[in-house]
Amino acid sequence: MKKTILNHEYIEQEITTNQGKDFRYRWSHGATNKHMGDGMILYSLMYFFKPKISVCLGSGNGFIPRIMSSVNQDLKEEGFIRDNTEVFLIDAFNGVAGFPDWDMDSFFPNAFRVNVLKTTTEKAYYEYFIKRDIKIDMLWIDADHTYEGIKKDFDLYSQIMSDNGIIMVHDTDKNYVDNFIEVENHEDYDLSGPSEWLKKFLISHQHDKYEVLNLFNYGIEKDFPSSTGVTILRKKKVGEFFKGRVV
Repeated sequence: MKKTILNHEYIEQEITTNQGKDFRYRWSHGATNKHMGDGMILYSLMYFFKPKISVCLGSGNGFIPRIMSSVNQDLKEEGFIRDNTEVFLIDAFNGVAGFPDWDMDSFFPNAFRVNVLKTTTEKAYYEYFIKRDIKIDMLWIDADHTYEGIKKDFDLYSQIMSDNGIIMVHDTDKNYVDNFIEVENHEDYDLSGPSEWLKKFLISHQHDKYEVLNLFNYGIEKDFPSSTGVTILRKKKVGEFFKGRVV
């Protein structure tokens, strides 16, 4: 039996496809039938930090919520977490940056444990998360791709992150935007907002409050798919000391 840390059959049938049928937008994650692309980064972070509340802004084909739900199930089966973990997906289904590649009767929402909020990210923030005083441990920002939309989502949701909360912003690699590859179903998919937001964020005073890691692989392996970029942020600790020094 071939030894592998990944179940390629499961990945091919339920994570990167809809039971073997290709879906839109997976190319932006650098994913193929058996390769999870930047989804593996999310999986690894969640597996390591074991977040209680995970939130995805924008759905596409549900690739990210699938992974969020799957890692929670894996951790539960291994006895690391209990039933109080939740995954939330917010999508307004308004056609901005394209319509999601699924509906409530399709495979994705029925096969995975995900709370779907059909509304804008702003309304979800005020009318759902704020009203319930929910703190987020893992946040994936991938909704409105305009600069204003990305900035609003970050400015709002960064306020309700838990103490060790992690924010991941998708499509931030400017090299990918500048050298955009023509792919099927890319029409109306604007990638410029996230990279523009990142550029301005890195020179802002906000930047000083965060640890920032950019994971860009565009052009590293020409013959292999690449992610459109993921930026990982976590707020720096204040008042923590190590050997008498503030860190």
